[in-house]
Amino acid sequence: MSELVAGVDIATATVRVQVHDPAGALVAAASRPLPEPVRPGDGRSEQDARAWWPAVRDCLAECTSALGEHRNRIAALAVSATSGTVVAVDSSGEPLGPALMYDDRRAEREARTAAEAGAARWARSGITPSASSGLARIGWLAGHLPSGTARICHTADLIGWKLTGAPVAVDSSHALKSGYDPVAQEWADEALDALGVPHRLLPEVVRPAAEIGAVGEQAAADTGLPVGCVVRAGMTDGCAGQLAAGAVSDGEFVTVIGTTLVLKGVSRELVHDPTGAVYSHRHPDGMWLPGGAANVGGSALSDVDPAELSELDSAALRRGPATAVDYPLRGKGERFPFTAAGATGFRIGRPVDRIDEHRGRLEGIAFCERLALQRLADLGAPQAGPIRTAGGGARSAAWCRIRASVLQRPVLRIPQAATALGAALLAATGTLHPSLTAAAAEMVPNGELIEPDAAESPRLEESYRRFCAELRARGWI
Repeated sequence: MSELVAGVDIATATVRVQVHDPAGALVAAASRPLPEPVRPGDGRSEQDARAWWPAVRDCLAECTSALGEHRNRIAALAVSATSGTVVAVDSSGEPLGPALMYDDRRAEREARTAAEAGAARWARSGITPSASSGLARIGWLAGHLPSGTARICHTADLIGWKLTGAPVAVDSSHALKSGYDPVAQEWADEALDALGVPHRLLPEVVRPAAEIGAVGEQAAADTGLPVGCVVRAGMTDGCAGQLAAGAVSDGEFVTVIGTTLVLKGVSRELVHDPTGAVYSHRHPDGMWLPGGAANVGGSALSDVDPAELSELDSAALRRGPATAVDYPLRGKGERFPFTAAGATGFRIGRPVDRIDEHRGRLEGIAFCERLALQRLADLGAPQAGPIRTAGGGARSAAWCRIRASVLQRPVLRIPQAATALGAALLAATGTLHPSLTAAAAEMVPNGELIEPDAAESPRLEESYRRFCAELRARGWI
């Protein structure tokens, strides 16, 4: 029988593991919750990193138990996690304190230092450090190192360490915002030196899907994986979601809506954005993946009872365009499609009822998606075909229809395109298939094409113009 691959997704609140065959069929899956990040409102965002491995271990054990004797067919796995989440660990790979999460913004001073020290490099690579970048957080950690620190790990390479029993390389995707230059393919030494980061604390960097080790005896005993199962380098959750939606060829774009909105595509050429809102990961097959991650997203709907969400989405679709114009940002600060540390949510007008309010939020997130696509187009990123979509937002056909109407272009809904599938595609690259493109062609599920409602276009166009005008009036675009 054919070999299998596993994808591990370590999200903000949940760990998910999926096992797939060479045709993409799901043969086993499991999930475990993670503790909520601690966010006291002063820019800090921390999570207990000690919870990551037990959750991954238990998910893998559940999958291998379900597979029985077929568990030995798992030939490779890869890990995807949030971008720029870092933690100090000791010589055994044990966390020495809480992880600084992707949205931790305490390191504003370190961000300015890194931006100034590496200005010439950032101009070439199109990446500008900010307080929300992993590089700034690594700089902060360097100034507050716990005793016994042996390495600063990203989530993915910490789990790789647990799987193999030894320190492993990190992929260029997870390292991108941590000071890795994907153009020169090296760490930004001048910025790291200015921050006082000892080079010994940083891992080697390899391309996504590269082999970084094999499952050791202890991890095999804990998880049920076969000893020697190949561990391949992964990519960040946004990139893995893109791969799972099949956006792997030039001009293809995907929006992943989870807690945040992530929009990424494929370009043969590096896309430069002087503001730093758009950045480019390296495609495992050699191209570039331009895009960005917003702070706005599904978090805007966090006060809605999940049991009500589907019916509320449907009611909002039936109702038609919202009365008010909404920018439903929770918290302070935006990073994509524009950068504004002081950005806050706003509403123009007043909803007539709860359905109208919900419709306005759905439209507001779609307005950000449209603005992001326009920003990428203005920077020279080619766009072809429908906008693919995955993540929690893709599960709502009603919301996808609203988004298509706002974007004035079809949306290809692929709700099965989970981040864990993207990680499994990377595990399959070089294991089950010769390239990522070949793996995606075989393993990505078919989608549902959703067309825009032309009758809603005039009112939505007017709301979008008001939305953009307010952003300009506030100096954010």
